[in-house]
Amino acid sequence: MFDYEFLRLTWWLLLGALLIGFAITDGFDLGVASLLRLLGRDDAERRSVLEAVEPVWEGNQVWFILAGGAIFAAWPLLYAASFSGLYFAMFAVLVSLILRPVGFAFRGKLQSRGWRNSWDWLLTLSGILPSYLLGVAFGNLFLGLPFDIDSIGRFYFAGSFWQLLHPFALFCGLVSLSMFAMHGASYAAIKVSSPVRQRAQGAGIIAATVLFICLLLGGYWVDVLPGHMIVDAVNTAAPSNPLNKVVATDIGAWLSNYKAEPRLKAVPLAAVALSVATALFLFANALKAAFITSGLTVSAVISTGGVALFPFFLPSSLNPNAGLTVWDASSSQHTLELMLFATVTLLPVVLLYTAWVYRTMRGQVSVERIRKHFGWY
Repeated sequence: MFDYEFLRLTWWLLLGALLIGFAITDGFDLGVASLLRLLGRDDAERRSVLEAVEPVWEGNQVWFILAGGAIFAAWPLLYAASFSGLYFAMFAVLVSLILRPVGFAFRGKLQSRGWRNSWDWLLTLSGILPSYLLGVAFGNLFLGLPFDIDSIGRFYFAGSFWQLLHPFALFCGLVSLSMFAMHGASYAAIKVSSPVRQRAQGAGIIAATVLFICLLLGGYWVDVLPGHMIVDAVNTAAPSNPLNKVVATDIGAWLSNYKAEPRLKAVPLAAVALSVATALFLFANALKAAFITSGLTVSAVISTGGVALFPFFLPSSLNPNAGLTVWDASSSQHTLELMLFATVTLLPVVLLYTAWVYRTMRGQVSVERIRKHFGWY
């Protein structure tokens, strides 16, 4: 029905959409958790912050699972390489994500301030750690992972977890953490009453300012990093074989797509402008507008990285020719067609259900009501 090139490009866009969906929805959950101790000064205030996300976090995390499933089915080589090379980083992210439901379940079991404070610190860690490590992992895509592929398609890795902690990757972790903190603060400012709302506005303004500065510095840093580019003709309809291409490296090559098509520069410019708009809306008490621009900022930041990397998914620092791209890491044409049909059929159901949940759970969490209901605070 569809040609192979169209299907590969469509699934690249769908994977990006799923990752953006996760970052926008579960991103504010992570951001709220990372700011928990800052937004809530006592037990009642922290409980109100948690109740703002408890009804929706589990559904938001579905986007992360969908993205992982899409990588497994549509891009099996990418799944094998990334989940092997980033194993310990992925493990740390999953452990920190597991802390969240455990913290929600056990925090209120005892009426002990020490008990609840301990769980509040763990919940804060469950927001900071994945927010930061996801950015570190994304930054390593621009550096390349130390892997190679032999003649029968087996992956070999020559690196360790500590090699992932390159200064640029750590910097990308700060970009990710500030982005999610901004988004979470914008959400908390809408959902929780005063005085948490005022603290969320202040935290969001600071996070948006940090993100703005990091985006400017990041653009300069990427421009002086060695980037990868395919230098021979690419058969976009050929069977997947990462070794059937020639890749060269050059300083600033990650910006070649923006130089070749100047209109694409609107994406990073939008990310910078939207981060400023979010800070201004929070300052002006336009909270709904701030949450919308915050979500758009998240989308623009991820899209900026995706456009810069295209067509690469996972470059190799050991053997650039072995790097995985959109054109040589996918499943078969028939598999992509079946998956596209299933996605077009079922994804609208997920979106409708998600919209219904948010509509049902709309409204603000009142700190005073929690104090009144739980009189021992």
